Amino acid sequence: MVKATNINEVTRESWILSTFPEWGSYLNEEIADTEVKKGTFSMWWLGCTGIWLKTHENTNILCDLWCGTGKQSHGNGMMRKGHQMMRMSGVQKLQPNLRNKPFVIDPFAVKDVDALVVTHIHSDHLDINTAAAVNKNCPNAKFIGPQEVVNVWKKWGVPEEKTIIVKPGDTVTIGSVKIKAMEAFDRTALVTEDDPNVKLAGKMPQDMNKIAVNYLFETSGGNLYHAADSHYSNVFAKHGNENKIDVALGAYGENPRGITDKVTSVDMLRMAESLKTKVIIPVHYDIWTNFMADPKEITMLWKMKKDRLQYQFKPYIWQVGGKFTYPDDKDKMEFMFDRGFADAFSIENDTPFPSFL
Repeated sequence: MVKATNINEVTRESWILSTFPEWGSYLNEEIADTEVKKGTFSMWWLGCTGIWLKTHENTNILCDLWCGTGKQSHGNGMMRKGHQMMRMSGVQKLQPNLRNKPFVIDPFAVKDVDALVVTHIHSDHLDINTAAAVNKNCPNAKFIGPQEVVNVWKKWGVPEEKTIIVKPGDTVTIGSVKIKAMEAFDRTALVTEDDPNVKLAGKMPQDMNKIAVNYLFETSGGNLYHAADSHYSNVFAKHGNENKIDVALGAYGENPRGITDKVTSVDMLRMAESLKTKVIIPVHYDIWTNFMADPKEITMLWKMKKDRLQYQFKPYIWQVGGKFTYPDDKDKMEFMFDRGFADAFSIENDTPFPSFL
């Protein structure tokens, strides 16, 4: 997109096209150019619980990339009838769930994706824009998710032959990655399912396994556990006993009054202990203004409790758009973007400094 050079050329549409996504294709290029070392895997945080996983063998897995937005207007000040948060809390007043982070990746510039993997039915994980881009740009990519996720994809026009339905216990091999579907513990997904018959009957959906799963991604460089939007469950201990888990992602956040939707700081530590993971990484707290939390609270609690833990691990504070490589980064505790200027003053500087400096 050529940017306008005269104010008379500027329109709302030209501004949008020249500005969004805010990072353009910068991260797309970084991911494509990254060569993952043998014995490692790399991943990038794309916002919410979205990640891009890349292996030494050049297998690329895209998971839960959401390219939508939250509130854009006050409207009449009320949530629509039947809105999931209304059903959870009984509150009708419009909730201020504004998108808090920029778009760090251009979905329509994605390429070389071997599989789009989605954890559950909620629209900040199951995204039509991502599905359209992957379907068009990556014709051989598989679309992997639980039954209701696949139903939505097919309704959107994703060819059925590209889809793979998974339930807990199923495994799918994509390139060099073995993807294992596992039980999810997402009460929010249960109480906010969009089946009108369930709503009218006032009943809970019959089968969590049709609407949500967690995943274990097994690579030659280590294993990644994606807990999606799961709340804390004792079954995490079962998953930790039955599987080797090196890195785990959990949906962390500050729950508003009357809502139990995100994992708290204490339960992030309990989750890590139960999974017997080496690294625990909070995600999702970044995306909604009304669920924002300070992940350093997790670090503070870990420092207080680390000598009393049954299994040793470290929390890692990530940044959206940042890269994490296991095991290279397993002993780090916080991500920092490249600040540049590492070679400052390596050539003659032409800035006119005063003589007294």
